[in-house]
Amino acid sequence: MKFDIFCEIQRAFPWADGEDEASLFREILEQAEAADVAGFVNWWQVEHHGAPEFSYSAAPEVVLTAIAMRTKRLRVGHAGVLAPFNINTPLRVAERGATLDVLSGGRFDLGLAKSGGKEWETFGVDPESARDQVRDAMHIIPRIWTEPEFSWDGSGYKVPPREIVPKPLQKPHPPLWQTCGSPESFFMAGEMGVGALGTTLLSPVAVLGEMLREHDRGLAACVTPAGRFVNREKGCFTFVHVAESRDAAIANGAAWSALWYVNAAPVVFKVPRRVWYDMIKAGLHPNSSRDTAAMDRLDPNETVIHDDDPPVLVLLKRMAQGEVISRQEAHEVLEPLDCVVIGDPEHCIHKLEGYAAIGADRMMCMMQYGSIPHAAVLKSIDLAGRLLRPALSAARADSVEDA
Repeated sequence: MKFDIFCEIQRAFPWADGEDEASLFREILEQAEAADVAGFVNWWQVEHHGAPEFSYSAAPEVVLTAIAMRTKRLRVGHAGVLAPFNINTPLRVAERGATLDVLSGGRFDLGLAKSGGKEWETFGVDPESARDQVRDAMHIIPRIWTEPEFSWDGSGYKVPPREIVPKPLQKPHPPLWQTCGSPESFFMAGEMGVGALGTTLLSPVAVLGEMLREHDRGLAACVTPAGRFVNREKGCFTFVHVAESRDAAIANGAAWSALWYVNAAPVVFKVPRRVWYDMIKAGLHPNSSRDTAAMDRLDPNETVIHDDDPPVLVLLKRMAQGEVISRQEAHEVLEPLDCVVIGDPEHCIHKLEGYAAIGADRMMCMMQYGSIPHAAVLKSIDLAGRLLRPALSAARADSVEDA
């Protein structure tokens, strides 16, 4: 199993004295350097706009270029470009991606995402055409990268014959990925022959395993891949914080920060909390409800606690109501969840074995989130590199030999 870093560039409000946007970006660059030394394979950066409560990653290609200039081996991945044409046109994505691939010495990976909510409103995206535009972009971009002259004549996007430069350093082109949050999107990624980048949030690992099987089903149905080669890999995002002891993990506030993250996400994606919480309660990924739920009729701020709510949902609702949740309580409630990897090295290795069991090719470890101190993030990166990576690599090798 490969170990990656997944980064939103975030810091939970309120910020402490001396913390500002410049210090946040300096910390991100230091963490990327640490990940390079620790042996992580890829640094994945997201794209969000107008979401100060969630992410400062509004110009990910700029950040990834800075990371590439400060590292030697670490790959730089965009997971993912918001692909609706009103936000990013395929030609501009191809140009920026190729430039980053050249500057990084051929270390770039490209993922595309559909986005939603406030970002669709900001850029005037038509929800009915967003998925089709992601599909078109996935086919257009590798053509721009590999053809001497490119043109496109679609219903929503047209490019006259043009010689588009630069071309990527990687041949035939950088690996292609799709950010996935529903069974339909996992299947779509497989059908296009691109890798799947999935997330659990707080849903069981088995649910993510079912999603990965949808990617396999799509790969089996892939006739003509979007790119010049098929990417069969599956990446899985989750909260990861490795500390020297359980008490240290609690003191660093990693579990509390994970709860903060999950409560901040519906604000960005403009999903009513009732829908968000009901999906978590059902053991599903909340994003899978965005296209189908009748959300207009729901109270976006509903946080009523019900008798049959599981402990993690009760805690999320209490936090949303403004109640102060202790780091100890947050840790005790999240610790039994098989999807959350927070604790001492032995505990984290046990949790990650569950991801290996469902067929995850790479772990996208979210290390910097919420209010975890910078020093604790650096320590977590170091411990994961020294202890978790070798243990999981050995476990995967043993399973292959047994097979």
